[in-house]
Amino acid sequence: MSTSGAEQAQQELIEDFEIFDNWMDRYQYIIDMGKQLPDFPEEWKIEELKIQGCQSNVWMRHEEEGDKLVFKATSDAAIVSGLIAVLLRIYSERTAAEIRATEPHFLTDLGLDKHLSPTRSNGLHAMLEKIYAVAQQK
Repeated sequence: MSTSGAEQAQQELIEDFEIFDNWMDRYQYIIDMGKQLPDFPEEWKIEELKIQGCQSNVWMRHEEEGDKLVFKATSDAAIVSGLIAVLLRIYSERTAAEIRATEPHFLTDLGLDKHLSPTRSNGLHAMLEKIYAVAQQK
């Protein structure tokens, strides 16, 4: 069975995280990823693109490029921006079928669930649900 691009991205991210012994170093890595998010225009920060269930403000938009879904998102919080960057690295520029076929096991493998506050964890899952909901419609 061949590995999808999303599964490969998950595995690469898991391998990146394995180099950190300290969870605070992982947090800093996530924050640094968030700082590298592409610009998200102010005019996209509208209620229709806002994701409910997040501790901070999170906006996500998707575009279709051929058969691929491209997700763009931002937040007004550093760690949440990093969590967005993690999700975009895995799921953006993938086909809907690829997203639907990829289990989000990487959250456990990265240890994110046990180190995030309940509200951040809920927000992460809300973002993930939004990505999967878009893929389900395609």
